[in-house]
Amino acid sequence: MKDVIRGKAIVVGKNIDTDQIYPGRYLELVEPEDIARHAMEGVDPNFLKRFSKGDIIVADKNFGCGSSREHAVITLKTAGVAAIIAPSFARIFYRNAINLGLPLVTCANIIENIKEGEELELQLSTGCINNLTLCTEIKGDELPPFVLEMISYGGIKQYYIQKNSEK
Repeated sequence: MKDVIRGKAIVVGKNIDTDQIYPGRYLELVEPEDIARHAMEGVDPNFLKRFSKGDIIVADKNFGCGSSREHAVITLKTAGVAAIIAPSFARIFYRNAINLGLPLVTCANIIENIKEGEELELQLSTGCINNLTLCTEIKGDELPPFVLEMISYGGIKQYYIQKNSEK
């Protein structure tokens, strides 16, 4: 995982719940690639048409509310979402994302300052968000070093496998 992520902003609204991120009617799917084909389908059925791997989701408040199922994070990560920036996240979604290696950055005023399609550069260690389209900078919250390390390994499982192999 790189400290700096570049991608196009895909802007969504507030209170995006896990059923909108990954509709429950697909729960029987088990292969991550099959799951990823339904990313954000409950928000916008054409989401994957306006999205490219490596893009950054910019959301309003309370992204990831709803159930504790990890499917929501798995679908976004497998679809190729590089990071998510929002003023706030549902607590369990935030924890699932970090555990599965998907970077999230909180930024109080992100939704007012970013428009769909603008090119962003996000530095995870500082929380700085550069809008490359407008040449502006917004300060989000930086991620703690242990979270950055966990994300760099691809999530908590790979983190502990690696840490235990070093002993």
